[in-house]
Amino acid sequence: MCAEWNRRQVIATVGGMALLGRMSSKSLMTENKAPSWTGYADAVVIDGLCVPFDLEGEGANLASSILSLLSDSGITAVNFTVPYPGHDFQKAVASIALVQGAADSYHHDLMIVRRQKDIDRAKQERTLGLIIGFQSTEMMEAEILRIGLFHGLGARIMQLTYNGRSLFGDGCLEPGNAGLSRLGYEAVERMNEIGVAVDLSHASQRTTAETIAASSKPVLISHTGCNAIYPHPRSNEDAELRAAAEAGGVVGIYLMPFLDGGTGPLTAEMFFAHLDHALDVCGEDHVGIGSDQGIEPIDDGPEYRENLRKEVEMRQQMGISAPGESPDRPPFIPEFNDVRRMDLIANAMEERGYSTTVIEKVLGANFYRVFGDIWKS
Repeated sequence: MCAEWNRRQVIATVGGMALLGRMSSKSLMTENKAPSWTGYADAVVIDGLCVPFDLEGEGANLASSILSLLSDSGITAVNFTVPYPGHDFQKAVASIALVQGAADSYHHDLMIVRRQKDIDRAKQERTLGLIIGFQSTEMMEAEILRIGLFHGLGARIMQLTYNGRSLFGDGCLEPGNAGLSRLGYEAVERMNEIGVAVDLSHASQRTTAETIAASSKPVLISHTGCNAIYPHPRSNEDAELRAAAEAGGVVGIYLMPFLDGGTGPLTAEMFFAHLDHALDVCGEDHVGIGSDQGIEPIDDGPEYRENLRKEVEMRQQMGISAPGESPDRPPFIPEFNDVRRMDLIANAMEERGYSTTVIEKVLGANFYRVFGDIWKS
């Protein structure tokens, strides 16, 4: 993976094309007529992986329509992939500066989350909390001290790998499955010391197992699925999910094409098959939602489909495409393709018989708790 890609390549890497709805076609301005869960307004809502706006396209200049969508979503905070996979050190710093600039410019709408109490403030002030997250390690090179530097700039979540092999360990598409490197063990120790959440999304089985064993703090698998429901390299085995939970961590279920092996549109039932199973395996205190989506709904028209085709083709050529990525299967669930996606999921959970307590935990209380356990303050 080269250190610096062009904008289209960079955007394509984030969580399997989740940004396409932000860059390819006109937005769907929903009118919020969808069913609403009665407890949604009071719940702390945290998306374990979400890209709320396109840094490369909009930077710190956000349209009022985008800000309105962010507010209408009812989401309290998101794990925001800021340096994209492939960014070098300078680009990563510049991207964080863009996010900070946006938070400064639109302080009534956005804020950077550095500690658990910032999530409380985001909820009270009805702003969107941005948790700066990394999905790869290229910007670190072999300099462990950069973890502390990026922490000082606001980063609070870091993945060890993105599909392939990094200096820290092997990703889920790496056939060698070599696990954590020596540098990876040092990185985990440093993240634990200063209060950075270790995220094992996209990691290989050995990297996952060895990191959970090595970490003195709970870990995240912020956006994944359950291999017991549908086996896929981007998802996790029950043993991995259970180990993360037993160590106090949280697993976020995604809304991506890797939920099953079909060719038709994704459905809410596919998502719930994974969510229900994760709750059975991990327990209600250790499961959340890491949608791997944007907030703005996708306009699934010809322009979007053509851009999706180009993205999938390019990812395949670059060797970073995961099985199941297809231009004929957009990476979103039509039933949840709404700015109030998390509200719709909560309402559907209630219809499936889940209690208010469990719904609140899955919506965000579990991520809120684990951030308090991991971060220093």
